[in-house]
Amino acid sequence: MTQPRLAPRRARLHRASLYSACALSLASGLFAGTALAQEAQDAAPAPAPASEARTLETVSVLGSRRSQRSSDTTSISPVDVLPMAKNAEEGAQFDLAQSLQYAAPSFNSTRQSGADGADLVDSAALRGLGSDQTLVLVNGKRHHTTALLNLFGARNRGNTGTDLNTIPLMAIDSVEILRDGAAAQYGSDAIAGVMNISLKKRKGCEAVAGYGQYSKGDGENWLASAYCGFSLGSDGSLGITGEWQDRGRSDRSEPAGSPRIIGDSKVRNETLFLNGDKPLTENLDLYFTLGVQKRDASSAAFARDGLGSEDIPSRNSAAMYPDGFVPFIDGELDDRFGILGLRGTLGEWNADLSYTHGYNKLRYTINNTLNASLANLDLLGGGQGVSARSFNAGGFSFEQNTVNLDINRFYDQVFNGLNVAFGLERRDEKYKIFAGEPGSYIDADGVGVGGNAGSQGFPGFQPGDAGSHSRDSWAAYADVEADFTERFTAGVAVRYEDYSDFGKTTTGKLAAGFRATDTLMFRASASTGFRAPSLQQKYFSSTITDFVNGEPVDVVIAPNGGTIANAAGLPLLTKEKSRNYTLGLTWSPTADTSLTLDAYRIDIDDRIVLSGRFDTTDPTIGSILDSLGVGQAQFFVNSVDTRTEGVDFTFNNERELGNDFKLGTFFALNLNRTKVNAIHAPPALVGREDVLLSERERLFIEQGAPKSKAVLGFDLSRGAWDGNLKLIYFGPQTLGTFSGTAAGVPNARYKSRSSADLSVTYAFSENTKLTVGATNLFNVKPSRQNPDETDNGHIFDSVQFGLNGTAYFVRLWHKF
Repeated sequence: MTQPRLAPRRARLHRASLYSACALSLASGLFAGTALAQEAQDAAPAPAPASEARTLETVSVLGSRRSQRSSDTTSISPVDVLPMAKNAEEGAQFDLAQSLQYAAPSFNSTRQSGADGADLVDSAALRGLGSDQTLVLVNGKRHHTTALLNLFGARNRGNTGTDLNTIPLMAIDSVEILRDGAAAQYGSDAIAGVMNISLKKRKGCEAVAGYGQYSKGDGENWLASAYCGFSLGSDGSLGITGEWQDRGRSDRSEPAGSPRIIGDSKVRNETLFLNGDKPLTENLDLYFTLGVQKRDASSAAFARDGLGSEDIPSRNSAAMYPDGFVPFIDGELDDRFGILGLRGTLGEWNADLSYTHGYNKLRYTINNTLNASLANLDLLGGGQGVSARSFNAGGFSFEQNTVNLDINRFYDQVFNGLNVAFGLERRDEKYKIFAGEPGSYIDADGVGVGGNAGSQGFPGFQPGDAGSHSRDSWAAYADVEADFTERFTAGVAVRYEDYSDFGKTTTGKLAAGFRATDTLMFRASASTGFRAPSLQQKYFSSTITDFVNGEPVDVVIAPNGGTIANAAGLPLLTKEKSRNYTLGLTWSPTADTSLTLDAYRIDIDDRIVLSGRFDTTDPTIGSILDSLGVGQAQFFVNSVDTRTEGVDFTFNNERELGNDFKLGTFFALNLNRTKVNAIHAPPALVGREDVLLSERERLFIEQGAPKSKAVLGFDLSRGAWDGNLKLIYFGPQTLGTFSGTAAGVPNARYKSRSSADLSVTYAFSENTKLTVGATNLFNVKPSRQNPDETDNGHIFDSVQFGLNGTAYFVRLWHKF
């Protein structure tokens, strides 16, 4: 089990971890940029002799450009440091997003079902905010987001995000989560916080084979992963990780025999990662990272009924599917990520020059489907009423290229230590939409027979949707951090950015920490921040099919600046603006006990949201929708101000019980509440705020994630045996319905739920161990709802911990 471990002083960060599932350290400081975790990897200590207690290097550099650290200096920003070794060797979850979901309370990643492309990519977020408000770094460099824009599902509607599952667990050394506003340090997206994924490059080889399955007998999950670290010449290093994962489809549709399929999508990942460095001279190192993944995934869409239903002839053909059918939205995803950099010293200055490339592409093929208009046209022409059963529906891609220059210097003779850092960043982004083949979108009959256009399940992207869009940005930052005394540290950071599509912005951050005693520290920070609208939000364009109260409706997602959006009077998208405040303390009353408590408030103005749905009765755009043959339209708009308030608490204790038993106890809690404070309607929509942000869409913003989440873990070990029990609590959620409370339909209320995970590991030797266990041991599921009112047409949405129930797993790990 991976669990954060806390230590309020850096001197304690080197202390042995008796149960090395996870460690939580404090951030080493404040500040900006992207040269972060590599220094920590380079400084990693040699393995301890077997006779000594195992030590775990968890000094965090996330949030700081400080080139030197005094071991007794107290950090002033909260960072969860989660070593991934135990997850990779013994964990119940086989991917990164789900591993973090059951380890870090401030982190949420809910696997979607019945949500089109969102079923294929697990989005992740911090502190109840959107997935695009969390910045992800790999080895300290900005990672690209996905090309996918989430349009359905209970989580992260209207958001892009980073696909964490493109990175295999076996490749990761640790994950750092900065729980603080950091846009002034790292730029756009870092409103809720920052995650940094540090990759391994140490010598040695290891491999793991895993198998899992739900108690219902479906959702088989196979895993094979291996890592090898080599010397690169006499003084360099190279780590190579390869992974194959094959997850089968699960089905929890009701009643039994239902044509609907609801559950995990089918996924097969093939991934390769390289990470290494090579000294070129005494003062100059070359470092590099390369990751590639190919993913084939399949999501089940809503079922179309057969004979005797209204789906014939509008959305089905009696000649093709007399008993009805389930269309499959099959996605082929390609992801690439690379870093190439030079790091060295110029006298007393440290310099880092790097280039980072990211690319994500998703293409859809809709299988087991038809174009009803083509089938009906064939029938009218004397044919049998058939169309193709498979269509290339097009797709999209996102590319990001970033160049960074980072420079810093530490002055140990100024105060008790002064660090100065500054740097530049250039980023170029490109977003493309590819049109599908004509049969995936055309309306072929045109004679009023009623056959709907496009491939059922997911109509293809039309030529009018297709296009290529790009932008660039420049940024400059500076920060200063000083230890004014042995007990007081403070710093300031400022960042300036200039975007080609919406203009300039300047953000800043102040933070300070005071160590009242050797074991107690108080800390606080205040910052301003921003998030640039993603190119996906600005330019996504598509007509999709949704089911409202069980009935199919064609919905157009109209691009910002397009004909429909302009007719509705919607302004061009601009940046979100935020203000973030944190106040907390850390306390380590004994050598075996530590805790932290941090309260926070995040105010976001002009937050970008996916609007409610405007229909054909709208006085402004109703006639346009009629002419397009669609029933509803949605837009992206800067229309909402929100406030998020919350508390993070962690507690860790390690002790020996006698008779060689060792017990690790961990508890972590996140409480958060997001509230929409204001809705800003453009002049053309004043008086229709309830449509611009409907009750249903407002609740997706406010309660898309549980208001509370807690993890309580126990790790009991003796000799070759290790037992792990983890209890996970997910708080209540309230989501909206299609009909709405105005129509007398109550909101969907999901009561709090708790899940229990249990595993046992036996080590045959230092190099081989076997783990068996179960997750969601008591088969707990969310509260039942009216399926006509849920977003996915099931008895409950994809909320809290999912809908599949108990699962069993086994892992075999071996070190060569």
